[in-house]
Order: sequence, then C-alpha cells, then structure tokens
Amino acid sequence: MRGLFQIKSPGWLAFQLGLFLLPSSALLAGVCLFVTCLAGSCGRSETPLTDRWMRPLLLATVLMLISALLAADAGLAWAGLANWIPFFWGFWAFRPFLLTASRRQRAARLLLAGTVPVLITGFGQMQLGWTGPWQLFGGAIIWFLAPGGQPEGRLSGLFDYANIAGAWLAVVWSFALAAVLARRDPPWCRALAFLLSVAIVVAVVLTRSRNAMASLPLAVPWVLGPAQWWWLLPLFLLLSAPLLLAVLPGVPSAIQQWAEALLPSSLRQRLLEGQSTDSLTRLAQWRFGLQLISQRPWFGWGAAAFSVLYPIHAQRKWHGHSHNLPIELGVSHGWPVAVLVVGMVLLLLVMALQRGMLRSGPMDRAWWAACLVLVGMHATDLPFFDSRLNLLGWILLAGLCGFLQNHGARERDHDGSAVSLHSADL
Repeated sequence: MRGLFQIKSPGWLAFQLGLFLLPSSALLAGVCLFVTCLAGSCGRSETPLTDRWMRPLLLATVLMLISALLAADAGLAWAGLANWIPFFWGFWAFRPFLLTASRRQRAARLLLAGTVPVLITGFGQMQLGWTGPWQLFGGAIIWFLAPGGQPEGRLSGLFDYANIAGAWLAVVWSFALAAVLARRDPPWCRALAFLLSVAIVVAVVLTRSRNAMASLPLAVPWVLGPAQWWWLLPLFLLLSAPLLLAVLPGVPSAIQQWAEALLPSSLRQRLLEGQSTDSLTRLAQWRFGLQLISQRPWFGWGAAAFSVLYPIHAQRKWHGHSHNLPIELGVSHGWPVAVLVVGMVLLLLVMALQRGMLRSGPMDRAWWAACLVLVGMHATDLPFFDSRLNLLGWILLAGLCGFLQNHGARERDHDGSAVSLHSADL
C-alpha cells in the first residue's frame, strides 16, 4: 500500500495536509487549503466565468453583495458573507485535486485518518473526564475540550458542540464503510477500517444528535450500492419498525409502549422525550423565516439577520439560525440566492447519480453518500456555520464536479501525470 501522503506538487501536498488537519485545527487546515486554492487557480484553461457550475455562484455573489449594501445591520451582513464567498472560490479551486477516483479515495482516507483525534478526545472526555484547553505547536493548535461533553453528557470531542461533532462523524462514516468494502486492500487495512467504523457509530450515539444518528443508516444503502438493495431495504424496514411504531401518530398505545421498550434507553430519551416541544420550535422558526422572506423576497434582510430578529419575535435571549439552509439563505439574501445555491447543489447530486457514480467503486459511492448526508442535515440544522464542516461540504461538492468533468475519460492529474478516472485502488 502506498504511503498516505504522496508528494506530486506543492498544491497536492498542501491539500492532503489540509484534509488531515481539518478536524483538528481550522487554522492550520485553512492555511494549507489556502495554498491549495492558489495552486488550483493557476494554469487552468477555464475561468470561473466560463465554468458552468460557478456561474450560479457568481450570480449569487453579486446578489449577496447587494443584500449586504441594503442590510439594516451592515456589520453583521458583511461579516456573514465570509461563510459563503471564500468557499465559492474553494469549490472551484479544489476541483483539479479531485478529478480522479484515486485522488478522491486518498482524500477520503485522509479525512478518516484526521478523524481519529476526534474519536480519541471524544471518548476521553466522556469516559475519562479529559478536559482542555490543550495546546500543541506553541498554540497553533488549541483543543477546547469540555469535560463531559458540550452540552454536558453529549460527546463533542474537538468541536464546540455535540451536533457539530455528530455531523462530522456522520459524514465520514460513509468513507469508513467504503474502506471496509475495499477488496484490494490487505486484510489488516480492512480490519482497521472496520474498527474505525464501529468507533464512529458509538461516538455518534454518544453525541445524541438526532440528525447524525438518522444519517448513519441513510448512508448504508448508497455505499453498498443498488445491487444490495434487494435484501438491505427490507432489513432496514424491519429494524426501523420499532422506531416508526413509537413515533408515528395513530398507533395503538399498547403497541407504541411495546415498541418504545425495544429501543435503547439513550435513543428513546433523545428521540421521544420532549419530542412535541422540539418539533414545534423548529416549525415556529421555519414559519417565522418564511414570513421574513415574504417581506423582503429579493435581497433579504442581510446575513445573520435571523439571529437578530427571531429572539425579538420569540422573546428569548439568543437564537443562532433558522435550522434550515434554504430558509436561512432566503432570510439573509433573498429567495433568488437560495434557489441558485441550493439548486446548484441538488443538480450536482442528481447529475452525479445519473452519470453512474453509484455504479463506481465503493469510495466514489461513499463520496456521493457523504454529500447526501450533509445536504440532508442542512434541512433541519446548519452545521456549515462551523468552518470545518463548511470546508468539508465544498470539498465534497468539488469532488462531485470532478467526477462529472472527467467521467469515463483518461485525464491528466494536476501535476501533469496521466491517470485514468477509474484507476483507483478500490
């Protein structure tokens, strides 16, 4: 097996280092990925203006800038653009490093390797009472490790909040599962991948993030591929029956109590207790967000407006976001921006599906599944506000573009070496 890091060009090395460091240090990973963006922007025949996937994002950028000019709180509006415009550039600049299946596979494995510190610190804080801050390299890496998790009793590891940790782990779970299926790898590699995948599942359960727990089974059929659905889908339906019977309305109380008893206590507590209050809170946020969009449909209220307006409406001290990406974009920048950004992402997923990404090797299937998981999470939460998850999302989307761009073709890698798209060690 070739080494984890392969030096072919400075940009490719910086990209690999950035992926490995991403969950541990947003600062160091950001520096590496900035170098990657510079390298990925040089020597290319196309420009963002001629790239069909960049055109909707460039138009969205113009509309966002107009929205910031019209916003009531200009400081928040301009600061909020940092969550979008630099990442649009990354989406374009990362693509040359993800054109081939072999490079996407290496990127996925580096993300997996970089997740190991998240698991170690997460289990340490939950089982051994580890607490931070810990500093490495003279403060270049600072891990703020909350004792007992953040919130307490929920694993958060190197992230600020359990839901963010759960989102990261749920996304990379697809890659761990694909590594288990990599038949050309030696047995010890697949055994290590199996242990890592089990550890990720346990950690996700300890985060008690409903989004993350729901994402684990969502990824499995896509990673295994359509050839396995004939037995996998009935099995999923059978295993999910207790949960469905416990939460669906209209089920007789005796059957509902029996189904609840079959669920693990931690899952039952997180999913069922306080269920109505949580769901009403989400619905109230979405209704209020839609009202705001209807009042300023074209350019919105400015970035981060929801965090200011909703607490006034709901009579509470603070609330960060609307827990839905299309609504958040619509409130902040108007519905045209929401349609452009969300539409581009969904079209990428659909076209990669149509071009046969699920008929490729397990790691490409996992790449598509990871994108789906992260997109699904943004329907009920907004993990992209963590810069590491934001970078991860645009890297995954750049990989989808790379698959579409070079599908079935023999192309040259970014360092000039000739490679085939499907020459990965899958």
